[in-house]
Amino acid sequence: MKILHLDTNHPLLIDQLNDLGFVNHEDYKSSRADIEEKIMAYDGIIIRSRFTIDRSFLDAATNLKFISRVGAGLENIDCDYAQQKGVHLIAAPEGNRNAVGEHTLGMLLSLFNKLNKADAEVRQGRWLREDNRGIELDGKTVGLIGYGNMGKAFAKKLRGFDVEVLCYDIKNGVADENAKQVSLTKLQEKADVVSLHTPQTPLTMNMINTEFISAFEKPFWFLNTARGKSVVTADLVAALQSGKILGAGLDVLEYEKASFENLFKRRDVSNKIETKEMDEEMPKAFRYLISAENVLLSPHVAGWTVESKIKLAQTIVDKIKAKFC
Repeated sequence: MKILHLDTNHPLLIDQLNDLGFVNHEDYKSSRADIEEKIMAYDGIIIRSRFTIDRSFLDAATNLKFISRVGAGLENIDCDYAQQKGVHLIAAPEGNRNAVGEHTLGMLLSLFNKLNKADAEVRQGRWLREDNRGIELDGKTVGLIGYGNMGKAFAKKLRGFDVEVLCYDIKNGVADENAKQVSLTKLQEKADVVSLHTPQTPLTMNMINTEFISAFEKPFWFLNTARGKSVVTADLVAALQSGKILGAGLDVLEYEKASFENLFKRRDVSNKIETKEMDEEMPKAFRYLISAENVLLSPHVAGWTVESKIKLAQTIVDKIKAKFC
């Protein structure tokens, strides 16, 4: 079987697939149109988020048997159409779930203890102890929306704290020793902290909006290490301004490109490619986020550790081996 690798990954992925007898070709630079012209020669594709695999691409891939995404979600693939064509889909949420759990906990503790604010002030020679008095996680109720690989990993990290962990999921029976499954209404009644761990689907797009936020009985802290387009940023900012949301840790943003590699669009100016980064070109809601002391931002790296790079690649190898060897 011939496999086309469209994004760089840990070398073990190709090395182990070679050892298993697969023929591996790499193409990290060709345009999507050029890839489409030769894709019929391949049995498998391994991709991260370089481009969308839609109906036209799948129609060109006449011999395709599987698509592997080295990541947790499959939103850049037309999964329904792929499955109609008999293409096996492989993702690797097991590979970076621990990294996401640790990152989410780190964001929460940093927000509670104002670490980003305090660090910036000390670097400026400001020693404001009372202004940086933190709060403790013990005694709080943490509500997880989505309780798959990522939600379970975060709940496991919370075991060392005296907290109540609740989870809401569209699937029944997902609770374990680390979280009690409840209705969304019950979670909105009790949560002091809300952490989002859902995939990007039509159900979750723009899910966190004014109506959703207003349904919570108490002001709460919000964490998103899932997908940016699940949150209406303008509504989140309004809730931060009103005090309904006490603070936010955001590893993902609504404005990310589909590849997750950049914010906003790029433009050609005087034969140079420049990122839109001038203040007036940024959405008003984003301008608020980057200036807010109670908001912590990171560039979609919750699952992006040295260890997860290895584990993601190994998970893909193991799943290809189990299915095709």
